[in-house]
Amino acid sequence: MIIRYTRPQMGQIWTEENKFKTWLEVELAVVEAQAKLGIIPKDIPSKLRSKTKNFKFDVARIQEIERTVKHDVIAFLTYANEEMGPEGRWIHFGMTSSDVLDTGLALQIKEASQLLMGDVKRLIRALGKKARAHKFTLMVGRSHGVHAEPITFGLKMALFYAEFQRNLERLEEAARQIAFGKISGAVGTFANIPPEVEEAALQGLGLEPAPISTQIIQRDRHAYFMAALAVTAGSLEKLATEIRLLQKTETLEVEELFAKGQKGSSAMPHKRNPVSCERVAGLARLIRGYAQAALENQALWHERDITHSSVERVIFPDATIALDFMLSEMTTIIENLVVNKDNMKKNLELMRGMVFSQGLLLELVKKGLTREEGYKMVQESAAKVWDKSADLKSVVLKSASMTQYLSKKEIENIFDYDYHTKNVDAIFKRLRLSSERSEE
Repeated sequence: MIIRYTRPQMGQIWTEENKFKTWLEVELAVVEAQAKLGIIPKDIPSKLRSKTKNFKFDVARIQEIERTVKHDVIAFLTYANEEMGPEGRWIHFGMTSSDVLDTGLALQIKEASQLLMGDVKRLIRALGKKARAHKFTLMVGRSHGVHAEPITFGLKMALFYAEFQRNLERLEEAARQIAFGKISGAVGTFANIPPEVEEAALQGLGLEPAPISTQIIQRDRHAYFMAALAVTAGSLEKLATEIRLLQKTETLEVEELFAKGQKGSSAMPHKRNPVSCERVAGLARLIRGYAQAALENQALWHERDITHSSVERVIFPDATIALDFMLSEMTTIIENLVVNKDNMKKNLELMRGMVFSQGLLLELVKKGLTREEGYKMVQESAAKVWDKSADLKSVVLKSASMTQYLSKKEIENIFDYDYHTKNVDAIFKRLRLSSERSEE
C-alpha cells in the first residue's frame, strides 16, 4: 500500500518500472566488471548497453511471466533475455537473486534517503526562522500541563530546531550504514563470482561492498535505517502534538493556517481543527509499526530465508513515502503557523503572578531562611491566590512575613519577565541560531 499523499519524486523511486530499471543497472554493472576482469567477452557490456539504452520495461509482461514461474527475479531475467537476444545469457552470470534484490534495494533506499534529508533540512530552516522571529515572544511554560514559569515561543521552536538537527545526523548515519551492496553469489562465498567483481561493480554503482554477507545483506542495517525513520517520525508527532495542544480553544496560542474556502466540520460551521497535525501524528504510529517489522526481520534462518522479503516490499516504500509527506506537511504548517501573541500573554497572566513563585523562594533563601521555611511562606501566599481573585504580587506586598525580608523594590524585581528571558540569547548562541545562515 502506498499512501495517496505522495510527492512525485519519492513515489517514482518505488514504482515497479524503476525497480526493474535499478535491477538492470546492477546486472549491467556486474557484466562490465566481469568483462574488465576477463571473465566474459570484453564486447558484451557495450552490446548490452546499446540494446538497453532506451529500454522500456513492460511491467505487465514481467508480471505475466512471474505468474507462471512464481519468482520475481527469474521473471525479470526471462523478460530481459527476450529483449536482449544471445548476449543476454551473460546477464546474472555467477550471481544469485539476492545480489540483485539487496543491491537494488540499497540503491533505492539511498535515493530515498537523499530526498528525506533534504526534507529535514527544509524543516530545520522553517523552525529556525520561526524561532528567531519569536525569540522574545513571552508565553507560559507548562509541566504536567500546568503553568510553570515564563518561557518564549522562540525557545519552544528552538527546541525542535535542535531536535531535527539530531534527526538529520541520525538519517545521515543510517543512510551511510545501508549504502552497502553484495555480489557474492549463493550463500555469500564468492564461489562462482570473485570478490573483485563485487568491488568493481559496486564502486560503479556508488555503494560499498559488505565486508561479509550470506546470501543476503544482513538486516541489522535495514532495521537501523527504519529505526532512524521512526525516531524522526516520533519527533514530528511530538511537534504536531505540541501545536495541537496549543490550538485547543481554551489555549489558542497558535493555529494551523485555515485557508480560504476550507471547512472544519460537516456539522459545525465554526470549527477550525488542527487536521494537518493530526495526520502527521497518526502516520507516526504507522512508521513505528514498520520499524518493529524491520527489527523482526533481523533473525532469519541460517544463510537466508525470505520472511523479510514480503515485509520489505511494504515497509520501505510506505515508510519513506509517509515520512516524506509528514516532513513536507510539517514544514508547511510551521511556515504558515498563526502565532497569537495576545493569547500567549493573557494565558501567561492567567495564574495572576504565580509563575514567579520560585523567584520568591530563592530570594527568601538568600535572606537567610531555610528552603523549607521559604517554601512554606511562598506556598501559603500562593494558596491565597488560588482561593481568591488576588494576584501574588499584591498578596506578597501586603504580607508582613514577606515584607520583613523583602523590600518593595526587591519584590518588584522578582515579578519581572525580563528575569526569565535574560539567557535566551545565550541559548540561541549555543544553537548557532543568531543569524539566518545558522541552519544552512
